[in-house]
Amino acid sequence: MARLQTPVRRNDTVVVTAGKDRGKRGRVLKVLPEKNRVVIEGVNFIKRHTKPNPGRQIKGGIVEREASLHASNVQVICPECGAPTRLGHRILGDGRKVRTCAKCEGVVDK
Repeated sequence: MARLQTPVRRNDTVVVTAGKDRGKRGRVLKVLPEKNRVVIEGVNFIKRHTKPNPGRQIKGGIVEREASLHASNVQVICPECGAPTRLGHRILGDGRKVRTCAKCEGVVDK
């Protein structure tokens, strides 16, 4: 299976555009490029019933944690204009290739 290129990276601020958490904003905790999915802080909570495992210091019970979302259901928020945007690319004068906001042409990468 081919690895898909996702414009979203770790620590980007994104907004959810579809699903039960539509409109919520959060920081990307993990990107799963082989499945084209992302895990976002405070979004898409699921409940898991876990067995206690004293060897690993795991307590039993119901654990809530974030599940992954498909990358097509999120949009990156531009740090300069603050709007959800698509991303373009530009090569700067010093030779760096950076992601840019399609609306304000601002640089998204730090």
